Amino acid sequence: MLTLLADLSYLYSPLNIFRYITFRAAMAAATALFFVFFFGPNIIAALRLKQGKGQPIREDGPESHLLTKKGTPTMGGLMILSGLIAATLLWANLRNYYVWIVLFVTASFGAIGFYDDYLKVTKQSHAGFSGKARLALEFLAAGIACYLMMKVGGENMSNLAIPMVKGYVGSLGLFFIVFGAFVIVAAGNCVNLTDGLDGLAIVPSMIAVGTFAIFAYLVGNSIFSNYLGVNYVAGAGELTIVCSALIGAGLGFLWFNAPPAQIFMGDTGSLALGGLLGAVAVAVKQEFVLVIVGGLFVLEGASVIIQVAYFKATGKRIFLMAPIHHHFEKKGWKEPQIVIRFWVIAFVLALMGLSTLKLR
Repeated sequence: MLTLLADLSYLYSPLNIFRYITFRAAMAAATALFFVFFFGPNIIAALRLKQGKGQPIREDGPESHLLTKKGTPTMGGLMILSGLIAATLLWANLRNYYVWIVLFVTASFGAIGFYDDYLKVTKQSHAGFSGKARLALEFLAAGIACYLMMKVGGENMSNLAIPMVKGYVGSLGLFFIVFGAFVIVAAGNCVNLTDGLDGLAIVPSMIAVGTFAIFAYLVGNSIFSNYLGVNYVAGAGELTIVCSALIGAGLGFLWFNAPPAQIFMGDTGSLALGGLLGAVAVAVKQEFVLVIVGGLFVLEGASVIIQVAYFKATGKRIFLMAPIHHHFEKKGWKEPQIVIRFWVIAFVLALMGLSTLKLR
């Protein structure tokens, strides 16, 4: 919204600063951080009052969780989403369609997660609502977003880009809607599976989103994209603001989520984070780079798939418990040890993803 002030720069030249993505990205992060800091305690108090017993803890999970996490309120993703949306509306160019598409995916996935959290809290059960219905709603929202991206981005949006290859390698046509929706839904659910320990999902999410903020800035700039050999996507640079706002909101949430957590993000937050990450990756045509940058989330999701498939086939388990972070808990690793080591892995993977910029 404040970008409109740049239109008055002919009257007062310092207002021209509102045209710069870098300035607005920094201010969006600061705004979201302040918003969550300021309103966070009240949100936590309200959720604790409404939820009573808080998020139900898995009975088959690590025993320490029953002692340290029982009674902690969930739906903390509302803090992240409110800070993200407020900062984006304030600092992003609201005439940019990509901003609205990514916000649509984020809000839709957050709403799906909110309903799932609501059922779990009210029923004090892990059942939530039907997994098939949840996936159907996620694919519907993601499919609509990908269709809109095709309308906005034109023919190039349906083309396929591969790291280390300059230009596009072919067109997916209408199949892009299915492909893009799969990327977004997979990202949402993999981040959701990662959210099992205090701070485990939020920091890798911020690292990954920060990496894609760089990609968005570069691919949205014709000069930088031409120099680096990445595909130019007109208007994608504005997604840098959205990513920066998420980083600020995530830092604010981490203040309250640091062990021992005062609140859990729940499916409300984890699905929204993953949905945003996937939507930005699709919008900037870096879907395969997402597999590298979000490798930690891929590992968490793959561990569940492998565990279930192997158990159905043999009646035995590969991991002591899935997702894989619980496997290490069962092996005796302390929660902070797992969380910080996974943060390190996420950071290394982000550097590997960024390195693809110079491998074309």
